[in-house]
Amino acid sequence: MPRGLVFLGGLVCGLAVAAGSFGAHGLKDVLAATGRADNWETAVHYGLAHGLAILFTALAAALPEAAPARRRFVAAGASFAAGVAIFSGCLGALAVSGVRVLGAIVPIGGVLFLIGWALVCAAACALRPESPRA
Repeated sequence: MPRGLVFLGGLVCGLAVAAGSFGAHGLKDVLAATGRADNWETAVHYGLAHGLAILFTALAAALPEAAPARRRFVAAGASFAAGVAIFSGCLGALAVSGVRVLGAIVPIGGVLFLIGWALVCAAACALRPESPRA
């Protein structure tokens, strides 16, 4: 199992939970002032969802029948991680700072999410068929 992806998935999920709590408590006034609490919530939501997706790719890559697809699952996990950094990072920074140019960078992270999901589909097509169990 790709230990790095398991670690990264756990880290991303933990950071998403911490960011959600920090946004609800520590940044409440800042987010109200910028009027972008919804951006913060979206950043947290996508971070948590794709942290779980990173964990999924690590587990899928560890399956015996995934041997021919292992690199695709790992690449998907890496794409999800980069997507979280760009999408959630820039969206969160936009929510706090109000710097609108960050909004132009966010779609790059979204494209990385889509690439990751396409790689998961490609990996699924490359899986070895399950052998019948006695």
